[in-house]
Amino acid sequence: MSPGLPQARGALSDAVIAVLGGRESGLPSDEDVRRADPYGDDLQILLYVLYELHYRGFRGTDEELEWDPGLLRVRAAAEAAFLRALRDATAGGDDVQRTVGALLVEPVGDDGRSVSRYLRHEGELWQLREYAALRSLYHLKEADPHLWVVPRLRGRAKAAMVAIEFDEFGAGRAENIHAQLFADLMVDLGLDPAYGTYLDLAPAEVLATVNLMSLFGLHRSLRGALVGHFTAVEVTSSPGSRRLAKALRRAGAGAAAQRFYDEHVEADAVHEQVVRREVIGGLLEDEPQLAADIVLGVEATGHLEDRLADHLLAAWRNGDTALRTPPGGTAAHTAPFSGRSRRAP
Repeated sequence: MSPGLPQARGALSDAVIAVLGGRESGLPSDEDVRRADPYGDDLQILLYVLYELHYRGFRGTDEELEWDPGLLRVRAAAEAAFLRALRDATAGGDDVQRTVGALLVEPVGDDGRSVSRYLRHEGELWQLREYAALRSLYHLKEADPHLWVVPRLRGRAKAAMVAIEFDEFGAGRAENIHAQLFADLMVDLGLDPAYGTYLDLAPAEVLATVNLMSLFGLHRSLRGALVGHFTAVEVTSSPGSRRLAKALRRAGAGAAAQRFYDEHVEADAVHEQVVRREVIGGLLEDEPQLAADIVLGVEATGHLEDRLADHLLAAWRNGDTALRTPPGGTAAHTAPFSGRSRRAP
C-alpha cells in the first residue's frame, strides 16, 4: 500500500503537497526554490515527495501527476539547487582510482564521526530503534533507484550491475529481498515496517541521503554519479554492517534484526570487488569521460553521510532524540522509542 502524504515543512513543500493532495495551489517559482536552503527541511521534503511519485506514490494522489509539467519544473529547480550545493561541497576531480581507494581504508581508531562505531560500543536499544526507523526510508527502497542505471550501461558494467542487483533482490526469493530483511529487522525491534511510516520523523539530513540516489538514478546524464554512489555504498557497507550486527547483539535484539547486517557483511564484501573491477572498470572502458561524475557520486555520498552522522551523534551524545518532532506529533508516532533521558520527539 502507498503511504499517505507527509506534512509540509515550509511554504515550498506546502504548495507542492497541496497539489498532490488534490487541492488548488500555486506552485512556487524557480526563484523561490533557488532562495531556499538546499539542505533544509522545506526543499528536501519537497524533493522527496516529488521523487516518490516515481516509486510507490502516495495514497489518494493522482498517478498522472508523476509527469505533470508544473511539478517537473519545480523539481528541476530544486534539483539544480541541491546539485549545485553538492558540487560546491566536494573536492571533485577525475581520479577514480584514488577516490575509490580511499574508501577501502578504515580509519585507525574512532574519528568521532562513525555512527556504527558509536552504536557498537555505546549505543542503547532506543538509539538502534531510532536509527532503524530513520534508515527505513533508504533501506525499504534500497536497490530500486540503482536499477534505473541498468539500461544506460553496456557490456561488463551492465552484466556486473545486474548480478549485484540480483542478490539485492533476494536471488529470486521474495523473503530474501534485502528490503524485506530490513522490514523483518524493524519488526524485531518493535517498529512499524510499513513503507514510509517514519517520513514525518526524519530530519532533512536523512531525506538528503535518500534524495541523492533518486537524483542520480533518474537522470541519464548522472549515470556516472549513480555508479559512484553505488560504489560508495557497497565498498563501505561490510565493515559498518559488522559493527551494527555486534551492536544489535549487545543490545539484545533478536535474530531477525541481526540477520540484515550479517547478510550485508558477507554479500557486500563480494559486491565491493565486483563493483570496483567490473562495474566501474566496464563503465570507464566504455565512457572514460564519466570519471569526474563517478568521483562526484562517491564524494557526495560521503558528504551527506557525514552530515547525517553529525546530526545523529550530536543528539545521542547529549541524551536527546535524533528524530524530528512534526507539528501535531502524537504518542503513536513515538511509542517504539523509549529510554531517552531528555526531550521526547
